[in-house]
Amino acid sequence: MSIISRLNDVGLIAQLSATDELDEHLDSGVRTVYCGFDPTADSLHIGNLVPLLALRRFQLAGHRPLLLVGGATGMIGDPGGRDAERELQSFEAVERQLAGIRQQAEQFLDFDCGETSAVVVNNMDWTRGLTVVDYLRDIGKHFSVNAMIQKESVRRRIEDDTQGISYTEFSYMILQSYDYAVLHRDYGCTIQMGGSDQWGNITAGIDLIRRMGGEQTYAVTYPLITKADGTKFGKSSGGAIWLDPEMTSPLSFYQFWRNTADADVMKYLRIFTFLEEKRLDELQASQEADPGKREAQIALAQEVTKLVHGDEGMEAAERITSAVFSNRLTELSADDLGQLAQDGMETTHVSGEAQLVDVLVESGLAVTPRGEVTIGQARKLIQGNGVSVNGDKANDIEMTLNVSDALHGKYFIVQKGKKNHHLVVMGD
Repeated sequence: MSIISRLNDVGLIAQLSATDELDEHLDSGVRTVYCGFDPTADSLHIGNLVPLLALRRFQLAGHRPLLLVGGATGMIGDPGGRDAERELQSFEAVERQLAGIRQQAEQFLDFDCGETSAVVVNNMDWTRGLTVVDYLRDIGKHFSVNAMIQKESVRRRIEDDTQGISYTEFSYMILQSYDYAVLHRDYGCTIQMGGSDQWGNITAGIDLIRRMGGEQTYAVTYPLITKADGTKFGKSSGGAIWLDPEMTSPLSFYQFWRNTADADVMKYLRIFTFLEEKRLDELQASQEADPGKREAQIALAQEVTKLVHGDEGMEAAERITSAVFSNRLTELSADDLGQLAQDGMETTHVSGEAQLVDVLVESGLAVTPRGEVTIGQARKLIQGNGVSVNGDKANDIEMTLNVSDALHGKYFIVQKGKKNHHLVVMGD
């Protein structure tokens, strides 16, 4: 089966140019396939996994992935998929974000495997020295404004009387097309891949290469991933799901995938994992026979977390998840408890030793049936054996939380009843 057929089978093909010729082109030698990533944040997010893993599939099929980071285009802003102008970023912000993209890409692509070794390039390298006159004479002359305004991403903005489109963003298509031409010239790149909203920009690059005397090149786009209910993929109640563990912990990352809806899980398993077809069939059968077991969701969470955060990150996420459900939080490591604090578990910070009754009040645990939080209710909870600290019942209303008694010298798990946990963090 060709790489294009395999990508199509897992749902990663939206549009292709010259389909029959492309299959033959890929079958006849090692080809260079590129996808661009503009820096828009300090980390890539799970939506970026789609092209990253598609590039990895090309590499596994014997081709060379080329990852372009948009040091130049990231400072302009792609109008595709947006109804308004992007806020222009500073050079310093873009440089910081570029470093993060490079580092994260190394988790998914092999940069030391001979002829198919992945390459990372920055389009600022060939754009920085481009003069306005050179840009207009050597590149701009190949573009018809009539054709450019017919592209979906541009036409939609032009037709919006309230927003319109600036010349800055209008020029994005030309810069992206020039990227393709440079990569074709310098790296022999013949295939550009991108989201389906990039079709106009990619085909404009194919036209530019042809007009500048280059050989046949190709376009491959993947669909923009959505949930079964039509909502956007890649968001949670807390916002975007990032690949950087400092921005989204491995625990939150794992839980996002584990909470995948039944209607989406098999699709995501095919797109975001490299499981064998036999294993996918087994998970499909389990899902249909007993969706309550959530075996498919667990496999999805394990595989993607392992891919992004390694075995250690995946195992920590499962360990914390198990401890929360079985009420064994005191067995967790300092890093595990730090993840819980990062992930929004109800947390109170104290600078030094603190009275337990004060913590119960400050945390809101000492709430009366009428909804009031009082010292009296805190004392009542303690006297009624309703509070545990680090797994032990607290029955002294004068109890003080000290660093010497804290888990890992920093944490207390204060529990009211069976399921109401609160994390107390001591120190700065």
